[in-house]
Amino acid sequence: MKRIILSLLLLTSSGMALAAPQVITVSRFEMGKDKWAFTREEVMLTCRPGKALFVINPSTLVQYPINDVAQKRVDSGESKGQSIDIILADDPNHPGQKMSLAPFIERAETLC
Repeated sequence: MKRIILSLLLLTSSGMALAAPQVITVSRFEMGKDKWAFTREEVMLTCRPGKALFVINPSTLVQYPINDVAQKRVDSGESKGQSIDIILADDPNHPGQKMSLAPFIERAETLC
């Protein structure tokens, strides 16, 4: 009986660990100065259920949606988040434009 209960507890806890969203940290050094899109030196990327992609500021833990799915979750109140424009850097090669999020979206999608 003890073995069955222990087995069920282990199975349940391992299932919870698999369901938890993955988070990775990326830095300006790792991505390269020419691709770095943020005013921070380091950010975290995560993929939430339904392929909602977020950037997280590690110093404040504020999350910023970077795809339409994530933005809809924030707009509906399902998730908390602020506009990515707050930490998005200006593109020095294209005045008046922001840096591209494409490399970060691709990297975050690998977590889904």
